[in-house]
Amino acid sequence: MSDAAIPRAPRTRRALRPATLLVCGVLALPSLTGCGGASDEQHGEAVPVAADVASADREQVADGGTLNWAVDSVPATFNAFQADADTTTARIAGAVLPSLFVLDQAGKPQRNPDYLEDASIVEREPKQVVLYKIHQEAVWGDGREIGAADFVAQWRALRGKETAYWTARNAGYERIEKIERGANDLEVKVTFARPYADWRSLFTPLYPKEVMGTPDAFNDGARTKLKSTAGPFRPMKLDRQDGSVVLERNPRWWGKPAKLDKVVLRAVPREERAAALAAGRIDIAEIDRQAADRIALAAKDAGQAPAAHGPGSTTSAADALRSWARAHGAVDEESAEAEQEARRKRQQEAQSYANEQRALRAFTVRKSLEPAYTQLALNGTSGPLADERVRRAVARALNRKELAESVLAPLGLPAAPLGSHLALAGQEAYTDGSDALGAPDAQAAQALLADAGFTPGGAGSRTAGSSADKKADKKKQKQKDDEASDDGMYIVGDDKPGDGGPAESGSYVLAPAAGPADLVSAHKVLAYKTYKKERTEYRDHKDQADGKTEAKEKKKGGMAGAYAPRGTAAPAAAAGAAAAAPRVVGKNGKPLTLRFVLPSDPGSSALRTVGEQISRMLESIGVRTEITKVADESYFKDHIASGDYDLALYSWPGTAYPATDDRPIFAKPEPAADGSLFVEQNYTRVGTDHIDQLFDRAAAELDEEVARELVKQADERIWAAAGSIPLYQRPELVAVKPELVNAGAFGFSAPRYQDIGFKKPDSAKDERK
Repeated sequence: MSDAAIPRAPRTRRALRPATLLVCGVLALPSLTGCGGASDEQHGEAVPVAADVASADREQVADGGTLNWAVDSVPATFNAFQADADTTTARIAGAVLPSLFVLDQAGKPQRNPDYLEDASIVEREPKQVVLYKIHQEAVWGDGREIGAADFVAQWRALRGKETAYWTARNAGYERIEKIERGANDLEVKVTFARPYADWRSLFTPLYPKEVMGTPDAFNDGARTKLKSTAGPFRPMKLDRQDGSVVLERNPRWWGKPAKLDKVVLRAVPREERAAALAAGRIDIAEIDRQAADRIALAAKDAGQAPAAHGPGSTTSAADALRSWARAHGAVDEESAEAEQEARRKRQQEAQSYANEQRALRAFTVRKSLEPAYTQLALNGTSGPLADERVRRAVARALNRKELAESVLAPLGLPAAPLGSHLALAGQEAYTDGSDALGAPDAQAAQALLADAGFTPGGAGSRTAGSSADKKADKKKQKQKDDEASDDGMYIVGDDKPGDGGPAESGSYVLAPAAGPADLVSAHKVLAYKTYKKERTEYRDHKDQADGKTEAKEKKKGGMAGAYAPRGTAAPAAAAGAAAAAPRVVGKNGKPLTLRFVLPSDPGSSALRTVGEQISRMLESIGVRTEITKVADESYFKDHIASGDYDLALYSWPGTAYPATDDRPIFAKPEPAADGSLFVEQNYTRVGTDHIDQLFDRAAAELDEEVARELVKQADERIWAAAGSIPLYQRPELVAVKPELVNAGAFGFSAPRYQDIGFKKPDSAKDERK
């Protein structure tokens, strides 16, 4: 699944400003008592999935080597606290800078012993005081000890008082009153002006005072280099032209030395990663479903011809016949040359695919659930979705279990829908709060729509399956047919009528045929005659082609000489189902139509499939959707962030600190001084004062059990507001070389970069025995 569906800089999820004073307000929760809870059959049990990593003891890992690791992009900045920091920035920071607390497999923060000997709350009254005890050998690259001066510099840069710092967030830092040296230089005492439950989220990553000490150093100095680091690796080279960042082993690292000499982070687009893996350019890469399927197929087809599933593998004998005829001058010289070039290109593609498949046999796909979830966002700013009843109707029309299964089950991953906005399966804070919305129920959804004034009679004369609709659709299809027939391209395939045909160029589907791919010259004349005859017949009879075949033959994909233009009417069974579909609902003569915005790039195909499933589910309650596909690069900026959508699919990363990290995502939008709406990161624009207050109380609650209960209550009210509907936790698929160990699909857990490496040859032999 494409990263267009997830914000590029998850670190910026921390609040962008201090919390403001909120007036009292409570969201009514009629569904908690009125419509019953979601059944176990519908939402199931969310199952935690452990990291999938080839673990090995350090003794089994060879010393040395270079690891080539695919990333989405070369980072715009090395400063994780700037707005344009991205996932690559975070990966570099994890390898070269102190992380005082790291997450375990359950998404719980744990003290990092490489940097801290201890960290705990030593005083609660009258004010909260946290004492950090730094590892005695912890030093920056210049030999200076890590200490209070670094904590003070980071606090001052991020607390929000100095506007000269271009910071992306300050949550938690603004609550600190002072930072002092403890009993010695290795102790740091932090006193909070207000209690802060998520104090473990602070000072990770920790930058040296040379980076945080002045606005110039913070804003510009840390974008392309770091003056000092303190991790198992250190930055060696940033090459934007080559699209890579090279990290080398840090000679001043006091912990167990890194096994690898270098880690090279290479920017490789997701759709190109299978080819990059096969070419040996990268050793590990997060991949999409298509690449994972190719690797699985490569392993399955070991010993067979890889091209059997590659480009041209579905070409029928009749396809080959026509291609051969055109290539050998059966039509005209110009067409023959073009066809010969096309055939050469297809042969090259097939050979390239075969070579790649052989190389992909050397890789393994590691699977887990990514610490991120995909949601359906409902824009509550204006239009029909500004009405909570309409949002709730849309939400209750969704079969979330079916959607989760469609994405996760084919990968062998637990396919239960996610039941929380604020925690993922396996985390202590996870509870299923979807009962606050209610179980999927088409009748209840239609009742909510009727209560909001949207009824079948309110849509006017044009309803689903009406003659007006059919005439309009037939006119559009005729225009498509006329345009398509002009290019003279006719392709034989086994596609079913109405499913788009084998090409997207307006081609037409003939009957399937069987036989050898290459034919002797005696068939050349037959090919030409058949081609010419069928073309003439099509031009003479294309207005009568649609719907003239028998229903039985339509199911099979047509019969010889029967044309099925792209977009023809569905087979009889499907047509009958469409006729029985609920009438479109509307109000004041206008049908209820929602604009569904989805990313269009190849890496987002899985997301588009989910969007189409949701559209069909909404049709079942009489709600129309108009799907608009936009480029991934503009998806968030021009549509989600600006509010130019009704429905959209995108993801949020999980967190160990929901009271801090998730508040800006669900905060009630506030009017800004210029009259615009300040939404923080709440792109659905749906929020309440009560939800904000629950977040604020949870962030200030030092009793962890009480804090989790407050987070649970906030999640229930977010469900009831129906601005965001969690669907499923995203799959994490990572292709790795089998000899690469301590790396793979990490899930929530943080990588230990110093332990990653290639297994010793002797260890690999012993394992095989």
